[in-house]
Amino acid sequence: MKNFSEFWPFYVREHLDPVNRRLHFTGTLLAIVCVAWGTAAFDWRCFLLAPLFGYSFAWIGHFAFQKNKPATFKYPVWSFFGDFKMFALMATSRMDDEIARLGLK
Repeated sequence: MKNFSEFWPFYVREHLDPVNRRLHFTGTLLAIVCVAWGTAAFDWRCFLLAPLFGYSFAWIGHFAFQKNKPATFKYPVWSFFGDFKMFALMATSRMDDEIARLGLK
């Protein structure tokens, strides 16, 4: 894949299971909270928890519910951006519309 625009439909296909998406959302939210808390409290240990929360929730979603390998194994940078795009779409209740727009539902 040459760019994020090519990657995005693949990423969405890999996240069609709603439980998987909710686990991603939870993990991303907890990672954001860790970074914010670490910044506010000047506590570097919080930064170590951010990827732990983010990846553990996502990987449970993939292995237990979606039954596939996380895209981050093959496309780590684009997957990182995809997580935040999906997070934003979910936070604004537009992820189902995006799935439909891409013709995946």
